[in-house]
Order: sequence, then structure tokens, then C-alpha cells
Amino acid sequence: MTQHAQLPTTCDRTALTGRKILIVVENLPVPFDRRVWQESLALAGAGAEVSVICPKGKGYEADEEVIEGVNVYRHALPPDGDSAAGYLREYASALLHESRLAWRIFFKHGFDVIHACNPPDLIFLVALPFKLLGKKFVFDHHDVNPELYVAKFNQRGFFWRLLVMFERLTFFFADVVISTNESYRKIAIERGRKSPDRVFVVRSGPDLRRIRILPADPAWKKGRTWLVGFVGVIGDQEGLDLLLEAVQHIVRDLAREDIQFVLVGDGPSRKRMEALSVEMGLADFVTFLGRAPDEQLFSVLSTADVCVNPDRVNPMNNISTMNKILEYMVMKKPIVQFDVVEGRVSAEDASVYAKPNDPIDFAEKIVALLADPARRAQAGEIGRRRIETELSWAHQIPKLIAAYTTLFRT
Repeated sequence: MTQHAQLPTTCDRTALTGRKILIVVENLPVPFDRRVWQESLALAGAGAEVSVICPKGKGYEADEEVIEGVNVYRHALPPDGDSAAGYLREYASALLHESRLAWRIFFKHGFDVIHACNPPDLIFLVALPFKLLGKKFVFDHHDVNPELYVAKFNQRGFFWRLLVMFERLTFFFADVVISTNESYRKIAIERGRKSPDRVFVVRSGPDLRRIRILPADPAWKKGRTWLVGFVGVIGDQEGLDLLLEAVQHIVRDLAREDIQFVLVGDGPSRKRMEALSVEMGLADFVTFLGRAPDEQLFSVLSTADVCVNPDRVNPMNNISTMNKILEYMVMKKPIVQFDVVEGRVSAEDASVYAKPNDPIDFAEKIVALLADPARRAQAGEIGRRRIETELSWAHQIPKLIAAYTTLFRT
């Protein structure tokens, strides 16, 4: 049985029968992008014909293929931009490919709606010609790009104002907005001036059928007593430098050489963080695993005694839901993170919270949690229960279908 056939019993499997949906995502390939893939399967499971346009990536190089009934079309992209010129190249290339493939899909399969997943907030440009033909436009709000720009470059200027304008235009043209949390919903209503009844919260909930708790593998600990795990993108705003400062405090100042750290993930700052780890004398204590297949990821998380989220407290991270937190909770892992607003909303008592952007306090929270097995077990159970009863993807599917039902009703 295909995954998209396994909808919650509360969902009407014929709710979208006869509808055709085109999803456009730029920053990750499908099905690697878990949220977009889960949305695709859910919409297909409700009867829609779904096509996806996405970039190519390692392991996802086919120009086009059909996966579990979903038509997937991929295009090449230049390397991730790390400057204004780099971003311009990346976005211009993406828009050209997305427009080309959208027209191809329009004539080959047809579609009633373009479902745009940001970043960037430029996909409305692809959708505009089709809106003139009567097609709908859904904005799936994954990232707050003006805040992301400030987090990356610590400034506001011409490009920040440009991002604000693109965001406003995206909201303006959207027939329905899908927000990943209540903070983003508030932005859609207040900053985007959308009617509250056109904004739906669909969280990036983990799929409990996919994530598995495996037997612990002591090899990840490299002979040490404890393992601290991290999974996520390694970029400037993810706070990996603060995590390394915390590790340095643990190893050098607290003289703790019994803790191994394994970092799963890739991103534009990975090489720089690896070099910094060597420079700080931490190479033996910190393993950079890179982007890993599910089996390795699940093995690391299953073995970890504590998992961490070192995202800086800033206007972007405060209002964003981080998938890593939810994945830690699925795996019954106690969490240490800085006190970011949406991080606390997600984890509640499954996490302890360090002082904002304070690596020393972060380090001491890790050490204290490792020394308290009862607190670790309690936090793990709380997190898993929250996922099962409220935050898993199964609880989000009816909300996604409701957004589409509203879209097609008007």
C-alpha cells in the first residue's frame, strides 16, 4: 500500500477528486524535502493529481519520474548563493526553470492551482500568468525571508526592503495561505493583510510511519560514555559556532572528555564549522557526519543521550518551528536549546532552555541533563506523547485538506 493511501479516518479520500495541483519548491529536491513530500502524498491520497517542480540534488538527479503516483519534475540549479550576485544567479535560474516546467506540466497534465513553497518569495512570478487563466495560487509559508536576511547578514538595506516587497506581493496574490505555526499565521494576517479565514496552520509534523527508534550503536560514541546529537542545516543562523563554544567549555573548562558530539547535516557553513572545530582543538570530540541516509540518522538519534538545538535567539528563529526539535521528540530524546519562542511552543517540558545565545549556560545545561537520568527519561516521554497526540503529520493532514476545500469552495 502506498503511503498516500494511509490517510487518517477523518479525511475524505474523495475530497479532491478531479482536482489537479502543481507544487513548486526551490530549496530542496523531492522527496528529500519531507514536508513537501508529505503534502504531496496527502493531496494525492485525497484524490488529487499532483505534480511537483523541484531542484535536483544528490540522489535525486532524474529530470522527471513518477513516485507513488506523484509526477516529479526536476531542474538543475547553480550552487547556493552566499552573496547578492550568487542569490541573483540562483533565483533567476530557478524562476526560468520553474516557468518552463510549469508550462510543460500545464499542457501535459493540467492543473487548477499552483502551490508555492518558499523560500524565496518569488514563485508568485511563475504563478501570475496562470492566475490570468483562472488558476488558483496557494502560498505555503516555510520561512520568513526578511527576518532570515537579517539573521544572515545582520543588516537592513536595499535587499531587505526588496524581500519585504516580495513577501507582500506573495501574500497579495495568494488565494489561501498555509502557515507552519501560529506565529507565521499572525504574520500572514497582520503583515500580509490576509483574511483569517484564508490562513491555515499546517505544521511540519513528523510522519510516525517513517521515523524508527533503532538499537543504540556505541560506535557513535567513539569510546566515550555519552553522546550528544544534532541534526539540521549547517548555516550561519543555526548557531553551530555557539555549539562549538559550548563543547569547548565542556572539554577545556569542565575537563569533561567523556562526551562525544555527532552533527548530522550539511549546509553552506559546514566546511567553515569543521575548520573552526579543528582550530578550537575539538576535532576528536565533534563528528561532522554530513547529510546522512535515514538509517544513519535514526541510528545517531537512537544512540544519543541528549539532543541539541543551538539556534540563536533572533527575530527569525523566535517565530520559526524547527523540524529537528520534532524529530528529537519522536525519538524520545531530551533536548537542550536556547529559549526561542516557537521552540518552547513545540517542546514544552521535553526540553530545557539555556539563556539566550549563552554557550556557557548551554554547555552547563547539557552536562546537568546528562547527570539526571530521571529528567532525561521524563522529557523523552513528554516529547513523544506530544507528537503522538498533537504534532505528528497525521494530525496535520485534515488541516491541509481543509485549506484546499476552502480554496476550491470559493
